[in-house]
Amino acid sequence: MIAFIERHHFLFRRLHSLSGIVPIGVFLLGHLTTNSTILWGAANARAGDDYFTRRVGTFQKEVNFINELPFLLLIEISLWLGIGFHAILGVYYARTGNSNTKRYAYQDNKRYTWQRWSGYIALIYIFYHVATLRWGWTFLIPGGTKWDHNFAGSTMAAALRGGYDGITPAGLAVSIFYFVGVTASIYHFANGLWTAAITWGLTVSEAAQRRWGYACAGLGAGLMALGWGSVIGFAVLDPNTASIVEQDMLSKKQGVPIETDVNETIELELGTDLGTGLGTGLGTSGLPEVGDGDVVVSPAGYAEEPAVDG
Repeated sequence: MIAFIERHHFLFRRLHSLSGIVPIGVFLLGHLTTNSTILWGAANARAGDDYFTRRVGTFQKEVNFINELPFLLLIEISLWLGIGFHAILGVYYARTGNSNTKRYAYQDNKRYTWQRWSGYIALIYIFYHVATLRWGWTFLIPGGTKWDHNFAGSTMAAALRGGYDGITPAGLAVSIFYFVGVTASIYHFANGLWTAAITWGLTVSEAAQRRWGYACAGLGAGLMALGWGSVIGFAVLDPNTASIVEQDMLSKKQGVPIETDVNETIELELGTDLGTGLGTGLGTSGLPEVGDGDVVVSPAGYAEEPAVDG
């Protein structure tokens, strides 16, 4: 197999760089844009009456759209084939290549080393990200939260925070790991775009490479903003309050309206009046007071039986 790859080095090098752009790079652009709606979704006035509902609602709508795409399984298979091909060849090239940064500490040599290490980190991060959220390996998640696409924001926040009752040390570690993994993935893609142009002979002159480098750096900076914003947005999101918004959206989608006012319930959870910014609305336990006949929404976002005293 190694001899076959070496005999067709020219072809495999170009296929390797191409697979990093399509499908992986295209997916990365869409994935980061979708996840970052947990922050910039607050500007979507059609998603709700307050900033919190807009953030959670916009993200949930995007997730619903993705999960209702036709041929979604085929798209996932194509993506995984691309990632597998790129990762296997990438590890091979990284293991067989030689870095000379000790002898020649030039910027391009350092970027070669950074490209290799960012690839290793990104590969580990992608495996953890998919294993815990897509495959359901909850034993790797502090608190054991299982991601649910119907409660996408709240379960993602709980996974990064270590549970529903505030951020834990283990949750903080996961959030930091996500931050590092997202950073490595974006750098690997942006820098890979620069080297791909050289591989394909599109930027031959030094001036062309410099100009393309500026473009890739700008794209990388924009993607970093989306990626970091996504991680921070989920890490600071209150999963209990987010699940209320998601439960209401799911109930309306299923045609089973929940018997409570969502904005009023969020006011109780956040301890503020969305209209005036006044009032706490919290009981002595720190949770919303529940009266007879009220519908209770669990921390995971599921409506339970009406509460009745006695």
